[in-house]
Parts: sequence; structure tokens; C-alpha cells
Amino acid sequence: MRHTSCLGMTGSQATVAAILAATIASQLFGAAASAKSAFDNFPLVITCENKGTEHAYYLSRVTEDGIATFVASDRIAGTITVGGPAKAVGGTQDGGSCVGKTLQELRAAGQAHDLK
Repeated sequence: MRHTSCLGMTGSQATVAAILAATIASQLFGAAASAKSAFDNFPLVITCENKGTEHAYYLSRVTEDGIATFVASDRIAGTITVGGPAKAVGGTQDGGSCVGKTLQELRAAGQAHDLK
């Protein structure tokens, strides 16, 4: 006599179905968990001195073309790319100690802070 589950499958069919479902779930969720976010390329905070005041610029967004925007209090902001220099937003070059530095230079100077 053959035993069937409530879904009408034999024990071996149910086992194969469970393994298949687990494999598919692993592929779907494993890919999602390992997918790299655009935020992974940038520090969470960049600190800069401007006019005698230290500011913490927080990562706000990353556009499709890889431009990250960092914002601080007083409605000041800057942008940077993975390989390019930091720029002040608003057309001013008075962005303090960060303007013109790359991420690598900001990290070397201790101005880029990653979430650990």
C-alpha cells in the first residue's frame, strides 16, 4: 500500500518537492541578501571643518549614476562619487576641509566613517 500526503504526494515526492522549494528559496533570498546596495560604496558619515565649525555630513542618497549626496545641518550638502572629488552643493567652493578630496583621501584623513 502506498502512503500519500494530504497533497496527494508520496513520501519521496514530498521530499523532492521540499528540497526543490528549499533550493528555490535559498536562491531567491540568498541573492537578495548578497546583493550589493549602492550605499555600500560610501561611508555613512563624512566630517568636515568649515569656517571653524565641525560638521557631520550624513549619506542621504545615491543616484543611478553613482553620485552620493551627503547632508548636514544648516541646509548644507555635498556630493561625491566613488572615484571623484567631493563638491559643495549650491555652486560654492567654500565647502571646507572636504572639497576636492576623494573618498580614499577622506578615509586616509579620518574624515570618512563607516557603520561597523
